[in-house]
Amino acid sequence: MQRKKKTGGTYPQPDAVDSLTTDPALLLIFIGSLIFIITFFGCFGALRNAVCLLKIFLGTMVVILLLQIAAALLGFLFSDMVLERTELLMRRGIVLYRDDMDLENVVDFVQKKFQCCGGHSYKDWSYNAYFECSKTNPTLERCGVPFSCCIQQKKKSVLNTMCGYGTQNLNELLAGKSIYTTGCLDKIVRWGKQNLLFTGGITVGILCLEICMISLAAAQISQITRIQQSNANRRGTYRLKKQGNTS
Repeated sequence: MQRKKKTGGTYPQPDAVDSLTTDPALLLIFIGSLIFIITFFGCFGALRNAVCLLKIFLGTMVVILLLQIAAALLGFLFSDMVLERTELLMRRGIVLYRDDMDLENVVDFVQKKFQCCGGHSYKDWSYNAYFECSKTNPTLERCGVPFSCCIQQKKKSVLNTMCGYGTQNLNELLAGKSIYTTGCLDKIVRWGKQNLLFTGGITVGILCLEICMISLAAAQISQITRIQQSNANRRGTYRLKKQGNTS
C-alpha cells in the first residue's frame, strides 16, 4: 500500500534503510555497535597477538575504506539522485515529526542550526498531519510550522512556541517576518558549497586515519607472523639437535 501525497502523487512506504536513517536512536545504536565490534577485533587481536582477529579487523577496515571512496564517487557522479534521496528522507522526517521524539529533536536542531524551515519551503510542513493546511484538519497547529522555524528575538527571554501558527496562509514576504522561509535542503547544499574545503579536509583526514590503522594492522600481522615462523624454526632446529644427540 502507498500513502497519497498532498500533491496527488504517491509517497512510498518506508524500507529498512529509510527506517534506520530517520530514527536517530536506531542509527546511533547501529553505528556504535559496528564501531565496538571492529575496535574489539583490532584491540583484542593486538593484545593477544591473534593474527585471525587482526586479519578480520584489517579486512573490515579495507572494505569500509573502499565503500567510503565508492560512496564519494557515486555521490559526485549522481548528485541529483543523492539530492532526491535526501529530499525524500527530509520529507519523511516532516511526516513523522510528531510520531518520534528523537526525530523531532533532530529536525528542530537542524532548523535552528541552519535557520531554515521544511525541505524546500516552509509550506512543506503541510505534509505533516498536525500542520496540514486543510479545512479537515481540526488541530490548533493547522497551517502552521514548528517553533524551531521561528526567528528568535534576542530581547525576548521566553520562548513563544505558538509563533509559527497560521504562517502557511501568509505569502513568503509576510511569513518571513516571523519565521525562516528558506528550505533546509537548500540551506544545507549552500553550506556544503561554502565549506567545501572544510568538509573535504575532514574527509581526507578520516581517510588518512583509516589508512594509518590499516597499515599498522598489516605491520602487526607481518611482525607476529615473522616471530611465529622464527619460533617454529627454532623449535624445529632444537628437535633435530636433540634427535642427533640421542642417536
